[in-house]
Amino acid sequence: MEKLSVRDLPLKGRRALIRVDFNVPLSSEGTISDDTRIQAALPTIRYCLEKGASIILMSHLGRPNGKRSAKDSLTPCAERLSELLETPVTMLPDCIGPEIEQKTANLQPGQVVLLENLRFHLGEEHPESDPTFPASLAKLGDLYINDAFGTAHRAHASTCLIAQFFPHKAAMGFLMEKEILALGSLLQKPKRPYYAILGGAKVSTKIGVIKNLLPKIDALFIGGAMAYTFLHVKGLYMGSSLIDSEELPVAKDLLIEAENKKIPLYLPLDLVVAEHFHNDSPSQIVTVEEGVPSGWQGMGIGPQTVDAWSRTLKKASTIFWNGPLSVFEMPQFAYGTFAIAKTLAEIPATVIVGGGDSVAAIQQAGLADQFDHLSTGGGASLEFIELGHLPGIDSLSNKK
Repeated sequence: MEKLSVRDLPLKGRRALIRVDFNVPLSSEGTISDDTRIQAALPTIRYCLEKGASIILMSHLGRPNGKRSAKDSLTPCAERLSELLETPVTMLPDCIGPEIEQKTANLQPGQVVLLENLRFHLGEEHPESDPTFPASLAKLGDLYINDAFGTAHRAHASTCLIAQFFPHKAAMGFLMEKEILALGSLLQKPKRPYYAILGGAKVSTKIGVIKNLLPKIDALFIGGAMAYTFLHVKGLYMGSSLIDSEELPVAKDLLIEAENKKIPLYLPLDLVVAEHFHNDSPSQIVTVEEGVPSGWQGMGIGPQTVDAWSRTLKKASTIFWNGPLSVFEMPQFAYGTFAIAKTLAEIPATVIVGGGDSVAAIQQAGLADQFDHLSTGGGASLEFIELGHLPGIDSLSNKK
C-alpha cells in the first residue's frame, strides 16, 4: 500500500511536526563537522514553509540514554539550520511539557522551532518506560511527517508510535520518499545484471541481507573485514585478521548456497596487510593463496582484486553497495575502497549505496555527486533490503 506523502497534507495554517535526523557528527569544540543530514531535510522543511505551515522539528543526537547532556544538545543544529534556511530557528529547552506546549501552540506560518534532544527522555528509545511520551509529543502538532529514514528501522516513540495519534495525517517527507523509491527499486524489478557488493567488519550484521539477496542478484562481491571469515572457511590462512568465529558455520553455508544457486560469489584475490592496525604500520600486498603472514592482519582488498572486480562490475546494470572494502579512514589503506568507488562512479549502471561508512568513503573521495542514490541510513537501508519494510514506514498513513 502506498504511503501518504507530505504533498497530500493540507499544510496551510497547520503546525507540521517533522521527525528529522539531525544526528550529526560534532567536533570536540561542539561544532558540526558534517551537515549532510541537515541539508537532506531542507526540501521537506522548505516545502512546508512554502505551503504556509509552521514547523516543529524533532530529532535525537548521540546516546544520552535518557539524561540531559550539554554535549548532546541540538543547539548547534538549530544554528546551522537557521543559516541554511536564512530564517530564524528557535531552539526550545525540551521536547515535551507545559512550557513546550505553550511555545508551540500559537506558532505563526513561517516560524520554525527545534525541540531539544528526544533521547534526553527514556520514553523515546524505551516507550514502555513512559507510555505517555508519544502522546506528549503528538500534542505539539496538527500533522506528522517522518523524514528520518536513518531511524525508520527503530520502533521508537517519535519514529513509529507517534503516528497513531495522526490518523490519515501521518506522512513521509521527501527524503523518506526518495529512499523508499530508490531502495524499493532493488526489491521489485532491478535492471539486470544486478550485482551486490558487501563489505564492513562483521558477517553477523549482514547474514540476513546476504540470504535475502542471493535469490535476487546475479553476482555477489564480499570484501572488507568480513571477507576474512569467508576466506578462512575456504582454508586460507588469515594471520591476525578479524575473523567472525561465531559465524564460521553460517559463512560456510552461504558459500554452499551461492554455489547451489549458481550465483558467482567473488572474494578477494589479494590483500593489503599490515603488521599493526595503524596508518604508519609496515605493510605489504599478499595473494590470498599465500595467506596473511603470522601476526599481520588484513586491511583491505589489493590491486589485483580491484582490477578483476572492476572488469566484472562494468558489466552490471544495477549495483547495490554497502560497507567499505578497506580501512579507508587510514590514508595508507584507503586504496581498495576508493578504487572501487571510482569504478562505480564511472560506469553507466544504476548504483545505489546503502548508507553508513560506504557513503562516508564516497564523500571523502569527492565522488558523492556521481552516484544515483546515497542512502542516509546504513542500518535502515540494510533492513529495508532484507525485510522489505520498516516500522517507521509501516506506521505512516496509507493513501486512500
